[in-house]
Amino acid sequence: MTIAGAKRALAISAIGNEYTPAAEVLDAKAFVNGIVGLNATGGSTNLLIHLLAMARAAGIVLDWEDIADISDAVPLIARVYPNGLADVNHFHAAGGLGYMIGELLGAGMLHPDTKTVVGEGLEAYTREPKLRDGEVVYEGGARTSENDKILKPVSDPFQKTGGVKRLKGNLGSAVMKVSAVEPSRHIIEAPARVFQDQEAVKAAFKDGSLDGDAVVVVRFQGPKANGMPELHSLTPVLGILQGRGHKVALVTDGRMSGASGKVPSAIHVSPEAVDGGAIAQLQDGDIVRVDAVAGTLDILDAAVLKREPVKADLSANGHGTGREMFEVFRRFVGSAETGASVI
Repeated sequence: MTIAGAKRALAISAIGNEYTPAAEVLDAKAFVNGIVGLNATGGSTNLLIHLLAMARAAGIVLDWEDIADISDAVPLIARVYPNGLADVNHFHAAGGLGYMIGELLGAGMLHPDTKTVVGEGLEAYTREPKLRDGEVVYEGGARTSENDKILKPVSDPFQKTGGVKRLKGNLGSAVMKVSAVEPSRHIIEAPARVFQDQEAVKAAFKDGSLDGDAVVVVRFQGPKANGMPELHSLTPVLGILQGRGHKVALVTDGRMSGASGKVPSAIHVSPEAVDGGAIAQLQDGDIVRVDAVAGTLDILDAAVLKREPVKADLSANGHGTGREMFEVFRRFVGSAETGASVI
C-alpha cells in the first residue's frame, strides 16, 4: 500500500489509536436498543437466542418475556426480506438505518445516550458518512421515507407491534414471529405429525403422506441434541400445504433463522426433546394448539404428558466436519430459553 493509500485508509476509518472497549458499549440500554431494532425491522429470530447469550456474558439477564414486552410497544416500520420483497439495498435507498433510527429516537423508543463505537449517543447514526476530499464527513440522513412500501414512519407503521410473541403452555416455552403471518393463521389447532428431522418431513411431503391439517413437529433439533441446524428449508413445503387451504403450523425445539415467514412457527421449544420435554411425548394424531393471540402452546389432551418421553439415537451428531470439537458444548449448553449459553 502506498503512503497516500494508507492515509486514505486512516481517513476512512478515522479511528487511529482510539477505541471503545466492548464492555463500555454493551450495557442494559444498548441491549434494549437492540431489541427495539429487532422488532422495528422484523429482524432475525436468531437474535432471540443471540441477544440473550450476549447479555448474559455481559452480566445482564434478558429473557423472551422482555423481548415480547418490547415487541408489544414497538411498531414494525420496515418491510425487508423475509418480511417483504425488498433487500438491504432497497432498504438503504429508501432511507435505511438513518431514517429508521431517527424515527425511533423521535418517538422516544430508543435510549439516545448510549456509548457506541463512534462515540456518545445514537444521534450520529441518523447521519450518513461520506468521503469528501479524503476526509470522512457526516451529513444529515433521510428524514422522510423514499419508499413507503419499505419504510414507514412510526406514526403510520406497517403494524402496531413488532410481531415477536412468546408462547407458553404444557408443551413448553417457545417463540413465534408473526410479522409476516396472516392474522387468520395466528391460531392453529390441528393433529400433530411428528418427525425426528427435517429430511423426514420432506420425504413425507414428497410421497404424499403429509397432506391435510397438521401441526408439524420436528424434534431433537435443539442445542443439546445437534446444535440447532437451519430448518428454514421447511418453509416451502409447509407453505405449499398452507396454500392448499390446510391449517398448518410448525413446532420445533430447533431454529429457523431470518424469520418463520408466512407459516406460523413455534421455535426453540424448551425444554427440548433431548431433555425429556413434552415435545418428546407427542405422537401422531395428538391435538396441538398454537395460539399467538393468547400466547399459548398446548397439547389438548393432558394424558399425553403421562407418557414416557421418546429417546433418539443421536450418536451420529458427534462425528464429522469438526463436530467432535463441540461435544463439550453440547454437553453443557443451556436451553434456548436462556440463549443456548454455556455461561
